[in-house]
Amino acid sequence: MLTDRVNTLSESITIAISTLAGELKAQGKDILSFSAGEPDFDTPQVIKNAAIAAINEGFTKYTPVDGIPALKAAIANKLKRDNGLTYAPNQIITNNGAKHSLFNLFAAVIQKGDEVIIPAPYWVTYPELVLYHGGTVVEIETNDESSFKITPEQLKNALTPKTKMIVLTSPSNPTGSVYSKAELTALGKVLEGTDVIVASDEMYEKLVYDGEFTSAAAVSEDMYKRTITINGLSKSVAMTGWRFGYMAAHNTEIIQATKKLQSQSTSNINSITQKAAIVGLNGDADADIEKMRVAFKERRDEAVKLINAVEGLSVYKPDGAFYLFINIKKVSNDSMKFCKELLEKKGVALVPGVGFGSEGYARFSFATDIESIRAGIKRIEEFVKEELKSK
Repeated sequence: MLTDRVNTLSESITIAISTLAGELKAQGKDILSFSAGEPDFDTPQVIKNAAIAAINEGFTKYTPVDGIPALKAAIANKLKRDNGLTYAPNQIITNNGAKHSLFNLFAAVIQKGDEVIIPAPYWVTYPELVLYHGGTVVEIETNDESSFKITPEQLKNALTPKTKMIVLTSPSNPTGSVYSKAELTALGKVLEGTDVIVASDEMYEKLVYDGEFTSAAAVSEDMYKRTITINGLSKSVAMTGWRFGYMAAHNTEIIQATKKLQSQSTSNINSITQKAAIVGLNGDADADIEKMRVAFKERRDEAVKLINAVEGLSVYKPDGAFYLFINIKKVSNDSMKFCKELLEKKGVALVPGVGFGSEGYARFSFATDIESIRAGIKRIEEFVKEELKSK
């Protein structure tokens, strides 16, 4: 009854783990969940006020498919101000979250036989969407020693005549690694002379703790022309449930193709969200964003210190995002079993690294209060001690 393409899809492992942890908690069990990729902060009041005003003003009708002009102008201004990128209105489209942006982009450009390079570990959705649209996933392995970043040589070796796209994520989910301007420039040099599209997922750009953020499209004219910049406000402004994402590209053909697809599927994104997003993009919530960033940095530092003090575990100190990608290889090479037993025995929810394409790791989200982080890592330490003792 079902199509082959939908049968290729797997359920998001992050959502599955978060759901299970929620169910156990609802049953009265003492659960500490570090599985969700969602800020624990509320949406800033200035943004909520803009949404309330939009409702009261009756801004509740259909809008243009790609977004109202004021919102697209706010996106263009943000990209110019923060990233040094210039885009016209017809080079921008708004979507129902960055996941929707990616779905539409892949639907517009990937077909059977196309290869898509995805550095591993990766966000769980990338390979699933490539496979759904008939493409072939080409993984490039990274690890703690390389700070979970690919090298120009690795990229060069992965390129073939069938390569259609490379997906770059900076800051990364699940590792928190951030590519420097020099690193992005070097990767861009490898791509010169090819037709390879760069899909640059920059959703966590405001959550950088060490160094500076650089947009992939900003490192050279060549990279600007081949890059599709994907972003939104879910993580940086705690607007996950509002469902706001956007794409910007020099290539208007791609933007117009995704607009055509969107016109026949979801049409415009929520009208109220559009009004609220303008405020988030224009800088009115920057003070709130900075408070969140500082709190996340404090949590990161504490979590890294505590995890690295646990015998058998180690973790790369992430430069951005709000995740630790913990190396559990001295304890277990079966991350699914490790996380399942940790949840059952100690009531701690982590996401298995295998879901991100890297066995021997587990993702820990520090998007929660610092006391819960300390209590959770204490339970993890107890579990690891028991596991090592039983070997």
